[in-house]
Order: sequence, then structure tokens, then C-alpha cells
Amino acid sequence: MRVIVMGLTIVSAAFAGTSFNKDVAPILNKNCVTCHRPGEMAPMSLLDYKSARPWAKAIQTAVVTQKMPPWFADPRYGHFENDARLKTADIETIKAWVAGGAVEGDPKDLPPQPAFAEGWRLGKPDAVIDIGEDFTVPAGRDLYKDFTVQTNFKEGKWIRAAQVLPGNRKVVHHVHFSVLADENSAEKDSGVRRAAGSRTVAKSYFDVEDGLTRVKADAPVVDDACAGDGGIANLSGFDEGSFATMLPGKGPDIYDVFGDGSTAKYIPAGAKVRFQVHYASVSTAQVDRTSVGLYFASRVPERPLKRVDLRNRFFLIPAGDSNHEVKRCYEVEQDKLLLAITPHAHYRGKDATYELVHADGRREILLAVPHYDFNWQLQYRLK
Repeated sequence: MRVIVMGLTIVSAAFAGTSFNKDVAPILNKNCVTCHRPGEMAPMSLLDYKSARPWAKAIQTAVVTQKMPPWFADPRYGHFENDARLKTADIETIKAWVAGGAVEGDPKDLPPQPAFAEGWRLGKPDAVIDIGEDFTVPAGRDLYKDFTVQTNFKEGKWIRAAQVLPGNRKVVHHVHFSVLADENSAEKDSGVRRAAGSRTVAKSYFDVEDGLTRVKADAPVVDDACAGDGGIANLSGFDEGSFATMLPGKGPDIYDVFGDGSTAKYIPAGAKVRFQVHYASVSTAQVDRTSVGLYFASRVPERPLKRVDLRNRFFLIPAGDSNHEVKRCYEVEQDKLLLAITPHAHYRGKDATYELVHADGRREILLAVPHYDFNWQLQYRLK
């Protein structure tokens, strides 16, 4: 007699004791569910066994290949306090769970789910400012929209943290939140060219349409801005960056970086603020009311924080060139404490390297991102 057994699963004794409730849930709670929960950006929830079980093999593949959690820094350079890579032991635990049949385990072993305050990752904010209207995002192509609103702060506020919260995640791709010190600062960077030996404006090299800034076709090409700025005004220094940002994969902005109140950012009394929102294309109209949550500092800090933007928009990629290099340099005026680096590019971006040249000529790579991904614009916070 011949017996054919189909669909038989043999579980190794080495994996038999690994369960979701006891072993896997703590790993997911610590590293994954900030995004992998209802209403957040990830495509599936991993908050409980019922939601996570259908994705068991996909979870294993994602962590073994280090696709998840997203982290793109070359491990040979720099040390980062928000390094999202799973520990080897955690990866092995997930592999053992899948190999053992991805069992649920004893409900008594399940740890409590992390508490989330209505989308605010740091708890309830001290103040919330929104874009000032229920904005209807029309169907069609991507839209860049600016909203300028009043803070109504009667006195200046030191801010220890901030989080930009999308009102509609279906359409909000990214947001820049900025403080406008005066009316002139509300004007967009004009990208003007300086006349030789003076500050005379020669012409602007930017076109703005629907909030989207494009470099004009007749703009000069300055691929290597380290060799010279080509007379372009915004290649000669730096731009004052946004106060807070929402970018894919990036968490809230933490300004009290040492946890002792010594660092913070400032919003003046009566200041106006601007939201620059990138709405992704949608097939049907959507309504959005994006906001920012502000967390007040308990005291005046010893060291105010600033964001510095160093950009080079004046490059030209030759047709067919798969590895075109663009450079931007900046000479620091005085000693500064560098806390974090956020690489930013669009779909043409391939990799990024940040190198520090010391006063004695010694060169040090602070951050290398060999595989930049527009879908994950991470901030790398230095230890």
C-alpha cells in the first residue's frame, strides 16, 4: 500500500517555542507599529496576531533583507542614535517564528499595545496650529500649496519638539512648516544671479507654478558648486530651513536633544507661520486640514537650534548618464554642534555622501547613503 501525505508541516523543536504573543509582538511594538497601525502610512497593521499573521513570510523577508525598518546609512560611517536597524537576535526570532509555523501563543504572554494619542506620537501637544481651512485637493496632478496663518502667540515660545500631522494621508506627501519673522521672509527664494562684484540682481532663474518651483532652462549649470558658485546667490551661503517637517519615514522633530532643556527652537510673539504642502495626485477630490503640534520647553535654552539647508539646484544631468555627480560645499563660519543630517532629493537622486573637511585638512565622512530612496526621506540623528 502506498500512502501519499500532502501539506504536512514538520516543526523543528528549535522553533516550536517561538510565538507571536511572547516573542514577536514586543519586537513589532518597539520597531514597527508606529507606522504599521490603522490610520498610519504603512499598508497593513501589525498591532495584533490576526492582522500580522497573513504577512508572516513577508515580514521575515523584509527584516532579513533589511528593507524594514527603513534605514539607508552605510554602517561604515557615523554613529546615529535613531539607527532603526533590527538587532540580529530580533531578526533570528522572527525567522524562528515563521519556521515554527507562525503560531499565536498564549494570550497571557501578549504585552500591552503601545499607547498613541490620536496620531500625536509624543502625546497631546501644548498648542496645535492648522492650515486655517478645509482645503479641497482637486483631482489630477501633484499640487504644491502654501498656507500662511497667524500663531496668535502673545509672547515668544521656546519649543522642545514639534510634529506635523497630515489631515489626509491619502494626499499629503510631505510638509514644510516655517516661521515667518517678517512679511519679506514670506517671499520665495528667487535664486537670483549676482552681477560681478556687486549685489545687483541680474535675473531670476526660477519659475513658480502651482507652488512648484522649477529651474529655468536658461539657468547656468553649476554641477560642482565646490569649485565656484557661478554667481548664483543661493550657492554662496545657506538657506534658513524649515522649523519642522513631515517627510515619508521621518518622525517628529525633537529639539530638546539631550533631554535636559539645554536646546530648543523659538517662535516669536505674534509670528506668522507657513505650511508648504505637497499634495500627491489623486483620481477624486480630497479634503485636507493638516496641522502642527507644538510642545513647549520648560525654560530658556542655553543653545538655540537652527536648521540649515545646503542646496544645489543648478545642475544638468547629461542624457544617458546613469551616475552624474553634483556637489555643494559650505565653509562653517565658527564652531557649531551638528546634530542631524537629512538627505533630500527627488526621483533622480541616487546616493548622497556628507564629508567634513577639518581645519587641518583631515577628511571625515559623516554620513553616506549609497541607495537613496525618495519614498523614505529619513533624518539621521548623530549620537
